Amino acid sequence: MATMSANEAKNLAGALSVMLADSYTLLLQTQNAHWNVKGPNFGSLHTLFEGQYTALFGSVDEIAEHIRALGERAPGSLGEFAKLKTIDDADMAGMDAAAMLKHLIKQTDGTHTTSAKVLKMAQDAGNETVADLAIGHMTMLEKNSWMLKSSL
Repeated sequence: MATMSANEAKNLAGALSVMLADSYTLLLQTQNAHWNVKGPNFGSLHTLFEGQYTALFGSVDEIAEHIRALGERAPGSLGEFAKLKTIDDADMAGMDAAAMLKHLIKQTDGTHTTSAKVLKMAQDAGNETVADLAIGHMTMLEKNSWMLKSSL
């Protein structure tokens, strides 16, 4: 493991905190879609959304643990996530299935952008474990985005 300065570790943990906030926001919105989707494709979308929020749940735990491994406190409240997130927080109650899919695609792609920033920072700092985490998260998000786009 490459030696990082305290400042590099703090900055990387900060970037991971934004990635965590975006990912948790996406998780909640995906779970919201799972609960509230309706229409002729209900069964397949209900199952798709469940698979995606389940994958996100495992990923947010791993992100938080990497923040802690860098010596920083992981954010863990909705208030903290609201301040840190870069993706929209929309009420999907009135959305039809197509609008939910389009919204989740935008959110997934936004979370991917945040993760790409973490990847760059980790690579620049020589932290291969965080880079690996970011790559794995981006891979999952790319698959999720493809599945959502294919469901439109």
